[in-house]
Amino acid sequence: MSEQTPLLRLENLCKDYGQGMILHHLNLDIEQGEFLTLLGPSGCGKTTTLRMIAGLESVTEGRVWLEGRDITQLPPEKRPLNTVFQSYALFPHMNVFQNIAYGLKVKGVKKAEQKERVEEALRLVRLTGYEKRMPSQLSGGQRQRVCIGTALIQKPGLIIADEAVSALDVTIQAQILELIARLRREYGLSYLFISHDLNVVYEICDRCLVMHRGRIVEQGPVEELYDHPKEDYTKALLAAAE
Repeated sequence: MSEQTPLLRLENLCKDYGQGMILHHLNLDIEQGEFLTLLGPSGCGKTTTLRMIAGLESVTEGRVWLEGRDITQLPPEKRPLNTVFQSYALFPHMNVFQNIAYGLKVKGVKKAEQKERVEEALRLVRLTGYEKRMPSQLSGGQRQRVCIGTALIQKPGLIIADEAVSALDVTIQAQILELIARLRREYGLSYLFISHDLNVVYEICDRCLVMHRGRIVEQGPVEELYDHPKEDYTKALLAAAE
């Protein structure tokens, strides 16, 4: 693939669980530093797409390319990307340090380097001093910051986030969104964001893809898509959020 290839490319991606196609020949690109959102109702295929990119679901047809490399058959732990989930995917029996360091420990990174990189991650998410706290001692916003720190410590080029702020109240949402935007500015991160919340999407993303029944029905820059939707489904989706 050429030097002009996007950071992420999904090529005719399909998923069939044995009862018919859930995802139908999905094609999308994400450029370096871009913030792309998949928008649509529950069951439209957003999370299935995310899970196939992360390697948590097998691909029925098509290819997943990352940084010019075909990673379609690559195990999840070997993919240079990280996922932030809605449900604070933390080990409850581990403290903050242990949660953030876990991926490095599995890869055999030396303890001194683990400590250095955890401290850097905590600084980035503004949780310095929280190393020994357990997840049960943290607020929802703090737990989500730990999840983001866990993703950042692997130094990925791409972070995929599945409803990463939907479980938080409005004030904490704003703090997490500010953190996501700051990290993007400072470190050139790319994001694939999955959300139901049209207001959140409008605030932070560059481009939207609207999904319906496993297909992309419309896409474009966020302001253009919100102000001048072309497809009837997109118009109905936006109208329902007003």
